[in-house]
Amino acid sequence: MEKPRLSFWQIWNMSFGFLGIQFGFALQNANVSRIFETLGAEIDNIPILWIAAPVSGLIIQPIIGHMSDNTWTRLGRRRPYFLAGAIMASLALIIMPNSPTLWMAAGMLWIMDASINVSMEPFRAFVGDMLPPDQRTTGFATQSFFIGTGAVVASALPYVLTNWFGIPNTAAEGIIPPSVKYSFYIGGAIFILAIIWTVLKTKEYSPEELAQFENDRVASSDQLKEKTAKVSTFLNVGLVLLALGIGLTLALAYVNAEKEVYILAIGLIVFGLIEVMVGWMSKSGMSNGLTSIITDLNNMPVTMKQLAVVQFFSWFALFAMWIYSTAAITSHVYGTKDAASQLYNDGADWVGVLFSVYNGAAALLAFGLIWLASKTSRKITHTISLVIGGVSFISISFIKSPELLVIPFLGIGLVWASILAMPYAILAGAIPGRKMGVYMGIFNFFIVIPQICAASLLGFLVKRVFEGEAIYALIIGGVSFIIAAVMVLLVKDEN
Repeated sequence: MEKPRLSFWQIWNMSFGFLGIQFGFALQNANVSRIFETLGAEIDNIPILWIAAPVSGLIIQPIIGHMSDNTWTRLGRRRPYFLAGAIMASLALIIMPNSPTLWMAAGMLWIMDASINVSMEPFRAFVGDMLPPDQRTTGFATQSFFIGTGAVVASALPYVLTNWFGIPNTAAEGIIPPSVKYSFYIGGAIFILAIIWTVLKTKEYSPEELAQFENDRVASSDQLKEKTAKVSTFLNVGLVLLALGIGLTLALAYVNAEKEVYILAIGLIVFGLIEVMVGWMSKSGMSNGLTSIITDLNNMPVTMKQLAVVQFFSWFALFAMWIYSTAAITSHVYGTKDAASQLYNDGADWVGVLFSVYNGAAALLAFGLIWLASKTSRKITHTISLVIGGVSFISISFIKSPELLVIPFLGIGLVWASILAMPYAILAGAIPGRKMGVYMGIFNFFIVIPQICAASLLGFLVKRVFEGEAIYALIIGGVSFIIAAVMVLLVKDEN
């Protein structure tokens, strides 16, 4: 028995909640660095302040994925998590721009990002649950459309409120401008309303119905057979990670590296300890959510492992853009680093417009990618998009006119649309339906780990190597995109 094909409007309704989710993410990505600088953060400290975002995703998404795989309530399997995350994220969006101190803003970023992740993670598995394989590319592309559409409005909101409605974009030193505050309030309302639309307009398949679908049964029994990981696997992996983490810590201490660079070493040590702990629990016959998640991680399908490398270099580049676009463009194009100046705030508003441009381009090009993939393949489509994204990043360093920056950000829109659709469409055909949630959550590791690496390394490089010039972080991001494009060609793509 195959899953029934859904109509355009059914796919539309099940994806509509992403409009709200991306509204929250876009406000965060375009304005949090600005908020940090307004509250007194130094440029080389911004990456470490951003570390909350990827760390929360690393922890939250696999847990929520595992939980939603094993949930069934009156609201369904995934929808309870959509709604709970939306309520928390909307409250965080209202509180964030009223942070009186830098440490409170950093804490609110952690809460806000964790809440958004609670809503977002089940949406990826939702497409795998609800759509047959030949509609999954359309499903993820529809999500890309809503991601782009929501981000267009959200990214441009401070600019629009100032230039169309006369709301000030400056304030006293250390105070968040009113245009930013009102943008976050509007974002909170749209977030919860969009999620409620999907919750009310979508009916999920029950666990019994999912079990009847032939594709899910084949995926569960033949494509990825359940394996019991050997205790030695956990112990060997854990000991290797511990050794690497300790060795890296000693090396960093020897060269007197900045504190943020130690995050990589700490991460290796923590994950090594988790692997050893899970090995000990497995040896003792214990079984729980943690052992299940780590076992699934060690049993990843080959396609997922190959996509993990692509995701690493893709999201390293994206995080470089989100952290450093404001600093790079205000200094490289507008010629100022004074966060309290009118020129800086005009530049920061223009960055919001540029973020709106790339998200608008992503919304418009999302369905064009479906056509291109049908004429070539998902791999070729993603490769072309990543190359264009890399060239676009690098070209920013040659541009001195704010208006001309629109051109590379159109290219960034193309790669953004592809990153949000193609890897997930490829992945959904390689994992079993009954583990769709946990594997989509584990897949987030390879989005989060490069962001942690970017937050750890880019501040060090910009300060020590590039003398505070943030534009070089975008150049590094461009090179990272091109490496990802090459790695896509090695991915095995089949349903």
